[in-house]
Amino acid sequence: MTAALDESLRSDLAAMEKAGTLKAFRHITGPMDTEVTMAEKTGRVLVLSSNNYLGLADHPEVVAAGKKALDDYGAGTASVRFICGTFSIHDQIEKALARLSHTESALTYVSCWTANTGLIPAVAGADDVLVSDELNHASLIDGCRGAKAKRLVYKHSDMNDLEAKLAEAKGARRIFVVTDGVFSMEGDIAKLPEIAALAHKFDASIILDDSHGVGVMGKHGRGTAEHYGLEGQIDIVTGTLGKALGGAAGGYVAGSKTLVDYLQQVSRPQLFSNALPATIAASAMKAIDVLEHEQGRVEHLHAITRKMRDGLKARGFKPLEGESAIVPIIVGDTAFAIRMSRELLAEGIFITGFGYPVVPEGTARLRIQMCAALTDAQIDFALATFEKVGRKLGVI
Repeated sequence: MTAALDESLRSDLAAMEKAGTLKAFRHITGPMDTEVTMAEKTGRVLVLSSNNYLGLADHPEVVAAGKKALDDYGAGTASVRFICGTFSIHDQIEKALARLSHTESALTYVSCWTANTGLIPAVAGADDVLVSDELNHASLIDGCRGAKAKRLVYKHSDMNDLEAKLAEAKGARRIFVVTDGVFSMEGDIAKLPEIAALAHKFDASIILDDSHGVGVMGKHGRGTAEHYGLEGQIDIVTGTLGKALGGAAGGYVAGSKTLVDYLQQVSRPQLFSNALPATIAASAMKAIDVLEHEQGRVEHLHAITRKMRDGLKARGFKPLEGESAIVPIIVGDTAFAIRMSRELLAEGIFITGFGYPVVPEGTARLRIQMCAALTDAQIDFALATFEKVGRKLGVI
């Protein structure tokens, strides 16, 4: 049976390779930074494909906090939270996350994927309705699929369609509007004020995944709610520690104390998965401290993102509009996106080409993700290289 299965899988992989859509995994040989060394290429490579928005993945204080936690708490928790896996560091990071999110309480998970898939099925039962943006992250989609609630999908950021779906959901025990804060593949921001108004009109609760918003959006980097002046007004916020907040791993749900108490009792990833490692909790807590005390990082991130976007436009590219640190360039075909990423790597830029099934057919793209640690010289190099490769491949 194993031989037959392997042969079938090899055939599928061969088809991907023939179509030019087979993903290549590059191996970084040092810490994540704006420039890295790779096993597959000589010399240092500029990284424009990382979630390391604030440049904290190798920040000395963030790294030191993780090392200290290793000494203080050991390598792992060795248990789920309710058995014997709750350490004092978990209480500390959860208080910091609640403060950052302007909520009463917060609960950590080993990833935002497990946070979303642990949250949604726990709170949305057979008598409830989930109303979800069609371009939500896969973890939100899977969280909704895993729930017994009725699922309704509204067109991306279409408030008329959202209102129609909410009207259809009227009469349910609980109604949830589920949305990303910053949409990871588009780089655009949810229309949170309009969503909040509609949620209030239909007595619905909002579940906001702000993984790409925390550390990026808002004057102080507190996320999409701060960007719109809605801090403390969003019912449930989920997020990750694996992007702006140190870039390691881990996720969280932030909301009322009642919500967190309930999730501790019934959320399956909480009950059946080991707790967040103490090293990650400590690193992320230090990252929050840096975010709160070095506000210039957020301002600089927005400034250099504008420089990159404007520079691409000046050279003939048409990046999708947005205010986040994500700058997508649509190139159409998946194989072409992968080819362009390879050409850029040959010139010294590490960026990933995204295609189906990550994005819809025909909308393959290169997704630039900006980092506050990027220098003007690195941005100038990136723009010149994009122009060179773009002209070579006929993109501009």
